[in-house]
Parts: sequence; C-alpha cells; structure tokens
Amino acid sequence: MVNGTGGAHMRIRKHEELELEDGTTIRYVRHDNGGGMVAKQASADPSARIEESAWVDPGAWVGPGVRLGPGCWLEPGARVEPGAWLGTGVHVGAGAVIGSRARVGSRARIWAGARVAERASIGIDAEVSATGQDVRAA
Repeated sequence: MVNGTGGAHMRIRKHEELELEDGTTIRYVRHDNGGGMVAKQASADPSARIEESAWVDPGAWVGPGVRLGPGCWLEPGARVEPGAWLGTGVHVGAGAVIGSRARVGSRARIWAGARVAERASIGIDAEVSATGQDVRAA
C-alpha cells in the first residue's frame, strides 16, 4: 500500500492468535491507546496506555491511567492498579500485583505472586519475588 506522497504504509494487524503447546488458542486485540496486544479474556481500561509491543495475557487486569512501556508482558492473572507506570521490557508474573501509582523500572522482573506496594519504586533490572525481596544475585 502506498500513500499519496509516494511513501509506503505498513499495515498493522488488529488481531493476533497464538497457539499454546497444548493446542489452546489465545486471541489478542490491539488496545486503542498505544496499540499493545490485550487478550480477549483480559481487561484493560481504555485510559491505560499500552505500548505497541506490550502483551497482556488472559485474566490480567490493567487499571485506569496505567502505562505499560514497550516490551512489557503481563502473565495470566497479573494486576496493575490505577496510575502505575511500567518501563520498557517489564515482566509481571502470573498473579502478581503492581500497586496504585507504583513505578517499575525498565527490564524489572516481578515474579509470580509478588506484590508491589502502592507508590513503591522498583529499580531498573530489579527482580522481586513473592516474598517482596529483590532476588538478584549479590
């Protein structure tokens, strides 16, 4: 496809389907605010900003005013409370919760079942376990 000025347009798919190893198919749709992929069985507030290369798995919940940076991944059942901000490439494990207005630095890993407190600040490259400890090797 070519625009009127001679430049080419790349067409971005509105839907994606992924097949898991067990044969289950998950359908994702692009979020209107940012273009990130949100599973049909997930919930993302329209005011949330979900960047184009971010993924929200089934059962995850993204509240109002949240920002998911490029490359973020929310596993099933993860929850990001209102006003939280996640940098580039943040991985939030299954069932983990990011508290309201918390800030999570780029490339941080929030493990399954972990809880990040309201207004907490998690550093770049941090790894937070379900016990709330930074689990990076010393």
